[in-house]
Amino acid sequence: MTSDVTDGGRGRTAVDRGDEVEQGDEVERGDEVERVERGHEAEHANRAEQVDWDAEAAAFDDAPDHGLRDPEVRAAWAERLADWLPDGPGDVLDLGCGTGSLALLAAERGHRVTAVDLSPAMAERARVKLAGHDALVLVGDAACPPVGERRYDAVMARHVLWLFPDPAAALRHWCSLLRPGGRLVLVEGVWGRTSPVGIPAARLTESLAPLVAHTHTERLSGDPRLWGGPVADERYALLGAARRAGAPSRHVEVVDVHLVLRRDEEVLLARRAGTGYGDGLLHLPSGHVEDGEDVRAAMVREAREELGLGLGPAELRAVLVLQHRGPGGAPRTGWFFEARYGAGGEPVNAEPHKCAGLSWHPLDDLPDDMVAYCRAGLERLRAGDHFAVHWQHDEDTVAHDPAAPDRTVPLGPGRAGALHHVELWVPDLASAEASWGWLLEELGYAREQVWERGRSWRRGEAYVVLEQSAALRPGRHDRCAPGVNHLAFHVPDRAALDRLVRLAPGHGWTPLFAERYPYAGGEAHCAAYLEDGLGYEVELVAGHR
Repeated sequence: MTSDVTDGGRGRTAVDRGDEVEQGDEVERGDEVERVERGHEAEHANRAEQVDWDAEAAAFDDAPDHGLRDPEVRAAWAERLADWLPDGPGDVLDLGCGTGSLALLAAERGHRVTAVDLSPAMAERARVKLAGHDALVLVGDAACPPVGERRYDAVMARHVLWLFPDPAAALRHWCSLLRPGGRLVLVEGVWGRTSPVGIPAARLTESLAPLVAHTHTERLSGDPRLWGGPVADERYALLGAARRAGAPSRHVEVVDVHLVLRRDEEVLLARRAGTGYGDGLLHLPSGHVEDGEDVRAAMVREAREELGLGLGPAELRAVLVLQHRGPGGAPRTGWFFEARYGAGGEPVNAEPHKCAGLSWHPLDDLPDDMVAYCRAGLERLRAGDHFAVHWQHDEDTVAHDPAAPDRTVPLGPGRAGALHHVELWVPDLASAEASWGWLLEELGYAREQVWERGRSWRRGEAYVVLEQSAALRPGRHDRCAPGVNHLAFHVPDRAALDRLVRLAPGHGWTPLFAERYPYAGGEAHCAAYLEDGLGYEVELVAGHR
């Protein structure tokens, strides 16, 4: 069985998948995991070297996305290139051009095109296509094209980079060929499930981040027009903008988002497959932030794409920020968001080409066959930390190793000493639930547990319990007697405070000290004081004037 033929820099590749191992045969940890993660590109690049691309040239354009003979496929690529390439006529370098189909689209937009391919037969067909246009076709290696000192407004390559034994070196060279402010256009992907080849978008983004001013990723798998029909593998375009002359070089990092979906004391983990990173290991559902997204929007998108969940931003709670460096990699920053099971629907494996299955695991008894980055984040959550650094050494493994040193350093205060929960014993649970339930949910607490004699609401690490205990002594709560006088909660601002005070009487609360609202606590203290029908008091604090 062979894959579709795809453009390549040293040629194109027809990847022979006949000797793939079954997923169950792959060793999930240790040195073999490292081989699975890092060895495929070089292995298949060597195979690509053995193909006679001159002989393949005659049939190369038969693939819909190569020859672009179908008007719909051609129009789809023309639309993408119109967005990716400079608006005005510019100098465009097409590397691994094949028979020149994309180069022709660029030339038709008025760009001055230089096209490079290692195969003389491919290059000759490209010359025929580009005849009559401002275009030059050269025979040469795409990794180091024979263009001398010339510089370009855009450098593009489709399904080329993954073939090189040293993609990072090729990227550095390609970026050096860009004029200040120029664009790098890379179309890449990951093909195959049990023994994937290619470069995952996150890894390529990480490699490119230090070389350009900023990057942008577009997912292409979901547009069947580009490929002449639906595809199941990962295909994407990564766009990089070169720094402008005189612009300072700034440190940039990939930003990840991770979903901690909680079912009571369990978390949902996904077994990675076909991604080229950590395959065979368990990891949280995750992804990276794309241009134009904030971290919440990215998490909502990833939850929908990976699990089919329709989460809203209000159902996500940021619980940890973890800066991470993997072995031999660049730093990245991960945002971990928590959501409760049931929010957004039932989770399903919506990306079986990237995930071999979903499973629930106790947070206090996590499995060892996990990605170390993910395991470190969950360990910090369990410890109550909200900020940490996880900085692995080059000799470490991507897989969690229970015998390896802990590379995690917590930052800031931990859980020790923080308020765990407040429990109020009430004589009438239904009445208390009507008043307190409304108020707590208005303040951002989520109902967590319901039992015969009690209810609880959680916000972050702390929760509030209302219980009509069988051991409760008779009598009404007296806030002026020895004991707890009231509970106080922050509210965002004066407008939010006014709104709660206006609505509170309809939910069983009576304003206290109303004649001095909102400064009954002093001229510099903006707050409201409320009492429910059972005699319990709350203070809502909007801040200081």
